Amino acid sequence: MRNICIPLQSRLLNTPDIELWPGGLLHARSNAHARLLAHARWVLRRKCDGQYLAAVLDGELHPLVPRLAREPGLASARRALGSRHRSARNELDHVGPLPLHRLQDRLQRLGLDADGYATRSGLELVPEPDWLAFAGFDRWRRALWLRINAARAWLRLLAAARADGIVLDAISGYRSHDYQLGIFERKLTRGQTVEQILAVNAAPGFSEHHSGLALDIGTPDEPPAEESFEATPAFAWLQANAAAHGFTLSYPRDNPHGIVYEPWHWRFSAN
Repeated sequence: MRNICIPLQSRLLNTPDIELWPGGLLHARSNAHARLLAHARWVLRRKCDGQYLAAVLDGELHPLVPRLAREPGLASARRALGSRHRSARNELDHVGPLPLHRLQDRLQRLGLDADGYATRSGLELVPEPDWLAFAGFDRWRRALWLRINAARAWLRLLAAARADGIVLDAISGYRSHDYQLGIFERKLTRGQTVEQILAVNAAPGFSEHHSGLALDIGTPDEPPAEESFEATPAFAWLQANAAAHGFTLSYPRDNPHGIVYEPWHWRFSAN
């Protein structure tokens, strides 16, 4: 199948502490920042809390927070900006893993040990990729980020489903280690235990979503990430057709990882 073109300006540049978003995909949170964000070529966004740090206009960094120069990870973000003109012809070869940055600190906040959890769950550590491709928008009009090969496969899958009268939508794609930790912290605040959460969400650093190869799939008028998705024509179509596009169901019933049955969670594999 022919490749779907993913332009350079539709990439998320990823570093351990800071994401660099292409301009036009983030919404202003204050009038003071609206003009800068409207004209920015890139926006630097802190991963642990989503704070906008700086906008890049005409090659210049315009701070959106005080004391930007002291921001952890700023040097890595600047280096990513400097290397943004990577070869489009060899882009598949240029996706590299980020270091497993502060992973043990995140797990300790949840009372987990990396080796013990890996042994118990059978899940592997998943580094984040150093860049991701824009794959359209999810159900809530948020930017959907995937590895370039997974993004192209997802767009082909959407088109094939549409040709058969099936409408699919994305619920969630790439998630950082920090974002996964945030899921746990929000659920803990609502009274769930770590063990209850682990039945639904892999621990930070172990989720397939970190890879940029996995996404949660839904269909309009069906609640997101619910087992009821199994009864929809969309799921039946995926069962019959997803493998031809490189997608497989990650967590079937009685999977060995202790994760609940997830008919919505699919992973792309080029093989």
